[in-house]
Amino acid sequence: MNAIEVEQLTRRFGAFVAVDRVSFEVRQGEIFGFLGANGAGKSTTIRMLCGLLRPSSGAARVGGIDVGRRPEDVKQRIGYMSQRFSLYEKLTVDQNIAFFAGIYGLRGERFAARRAFALEMAGLRGRESVLAGSLSAGWRQRLSLGCAILHEPPIVFLDEPTGGVDPLSRRRFWRLISELARTGTTVLVTTHYLDEAEHCHRIAIIHAGRLAALGTVAELKGVFAGRPILEVRAPQPVEAMRLLDGMPEVEKTSVFGTAVHAVLRPDAGAAQTSPLPDEIAGRLRGAGVAATCRAVDPSLEDVFLDIVERSGR
Repeated sequence: MNAIEVEQLTRRFGAFVAVDRVSFEVRQGEIFGFLGANGAGKSTTIRMLCGLLRPSSGAARVGGIDVGRRPEDVKQRIGYMSQRFSLYEKLTVDQNIAFFAGIYGLRGERFAARRAFALEMAGLRGRESVLAGSLSAGWRQRLSLGCAILHEPPIVFLDEPTGGVDPLSRRRFWRLISELARTGTTVLVTTHYLDEAEHCHRIAIIHAGRLAALGTVAELKGVFAGRPILEVRAPQPVEAMRLLDGMPEVEKTSVFGTAVHAVLRPDAGAAQTSPLPDEIAGRLRGAGVAATCRAVDPSLEDVFLDIVERSGR
């Protein structure tokens, strides 16, 4: 079953089109990643799906409810966590939980059970009286998630939930997301962290307000079928890129950490089984750049850059 259905969803701000005829579906219990650079249209799309912003045209149904016609009903069925810290910093941990529980109408035994759940999930048991504003970024984000799902919504929207959070806290947060999906909750999460997107069942890449690609990580990596990628390591990466760009077998290059990724043209042959990596490394050394070269599988970063570049053209 589909938890979210989006058809030609569009949002304009005057002459500016922030979201341009976007269509996709999210299955029940799926972790669906919305991947794109800042300003690509991710947050605007989420705000429309949450009933916070009226679409200019198109349609969307969340939990079977039309977000354009019944936005208040949608809000009762979802959990939403914004990219900014959405709790009250001058209230304690316990006061924040009680406030959101009151909004969701939680009382008595159910409130007690959900309060215990939120404290346990966020790792804040024993810190109930600490002001939310004094918590570390990781604890604040886990508390925000706990408050967003106090009422056990079937669909949760997370808008760049790990921005500004250290790597260890990010890893813990994604364990929580995986646990939510395991219990049947549908999660739509926006991110610009490519390593985080690997945790999603499917990914939609949005660029300049338009949907540029959609699929599993393996399906998206299929864009490099027949176009091998070589990883080149050299003490002079800029000079290595210049030389690689001048080679007939190389379609394009990009910096990848401390290395350079060179995408070969489809007619360059199967780099995994040919002597081409050693040959290219030899050419670089012959030009005065000490380099090593090996064939690698495409990363999600390679995929993202390639899709965005093609979409831009």
